[in-house]
Amino acid sequence: MYKLLIADDEYEIRNGLSNYFPWNDIGFEVAGQAANGKEVLQYAADFQLDAILCDIRMPVMSGIDVARELCNQNSPIKLIFLSGYKEFDYAHQALIYGVKNYIVKPTKYGELLKVFTKIKEELDQAKPTVSNTPPRLPEQCSGFEAEPLISDKIIAKIKKYVIEHYKDATLEGASQLVHLNPYYISKYFKDKTGQNFSDFVVGVKMNKAMELVKDMNYKGYEISEMLGYSNAKNFTRAFRKYFGKSPREYRNRE
Repeated sequence: MYKLLIADDEYEIRNGLSNYFPWNDIGFEVAGQAANGKEVLQYAADFQLDAILCDIRMPVMSGIDVARELCNQNSPIKLIFLSGYKEFDYAHQALIYGVKNYIVKPTKYGELLKVFTKIKEELDQAKPTVSNTPPRLPEQCSGFEAEPLISDKIIAKIKKYVIEHYKDATLEGASQLVHLNPYYISKYFKDKTGQNFSDFVVGVKMNKAMELVKDMNYKGYEISEMLGYSNAKNFTRAFRKYFGKSPREYRNRE
């Protein structure tokens, strides 16, 4: 069993998570609870932990403080944030300090199961090679200086996914690719690019549509299917909204 610490300043939340989720069934044992970041770090220093489910906003020391300190210590502990929708700006910093995921309150059973199943797989994979794993470099924990590089990498990965899978690209698919919460990814993408994820997907589809419309070998319904639209009318509507002309009008103009 992997050792898990649950940290939240609200007793009902941390106690409920500790006792009413089947941790043992997915390979985890709740080793303890903490009410603030200072208690988390003290527990991590005194006992061997594999993972921490940690609220972001806590008294004495926040979850961000915990993430920063564990990062500076090159700790192998997997840290997962637990917090509310309105705390996106705080969760944003999680990327800098190697936080594995961001679970939004109220916590859903399915999301907990999915996240910690993935964490267990990572812990299992790390077992044979843990002694050969290079330590996290100190400069990765230095704060916002590391942010642009991390941000660029994540955004580039999401864009590449959409460009390669424009027919069926979804926010959920992108979130699985970068192992982050869909709501978080939606806010993060808009914050970094100034564009909604859905608008970016439409833009990629329309650029591809423009190429296909110019090719006289393709009929309208065929292009619609190739781009992932449920029917040709939806495609025509989207094309007209984007270019100001229907696909037929655009083709005739060419």
